[in-house]
Amino acid sequence: MTTTIIWVAVAVVAVGLYLSWTAGRLDRLHARIDAARAALDAQLLRRASVAQELATAGLLDPAASIVLYESAHAARQADPEQREVAESELSQALRAVFAEPETVDAVREAPGGTAALGELAQAARRVPMARRFHNDAVRAARLVREHRVVRWLRLAGHAPFPLAFEMDDEPPVTLTSDGGATAVR
Repeated sequence: MTTTIIWVAVAVVAVGLYLSWTAGRLDRLHARIDAARAALDAQLLRRASVAQELATAGLLDPAASIVLYESAHAARQADPEQREVAESELSQALRAVFAEPETVDAVREAPGGTAALGELAQAARRVPMARRFHNDAVRAARLVREHRVVRWLRLAGHAPFPLAFEMDDEPPVTLTSDGGATAVR
């Protein structure tokens, strides 16, 4: 009888430790998602700000400046529900404006153009990395949240279900080819 009680107590303690560890892991994953989302938001804001500065610097032709400025402004002002679409449109505008190497060369030759292109190239390269970190954190949290025990015992608490940030984040090839050497000579 005493041995049975000890084994039941050990089993209860083991299950309790497992549940506590799983709940703590979920909490850490949600904190990681929050940190990754903040980093992604910072990189998206940086890219939009640099694009707006470049559009207003007078280094591009007027039509390209308008397209770039409007898409960057829309990305900065987008509601959370429309953010992915607005950021994708900024990526498309960047690729359209910098589709030709001649445009990049013309901007580079203008005073301050090399620095502006370098900043834009860095910002354009960092967005996909930040998005990948965020989406990896979301994927990890979803895997844990899909376990039956986590769902049945509601170990995630009231934390919202994590959503990936899906957008077109491909940077302009003319800015990022050769590791950015074409943008910053």
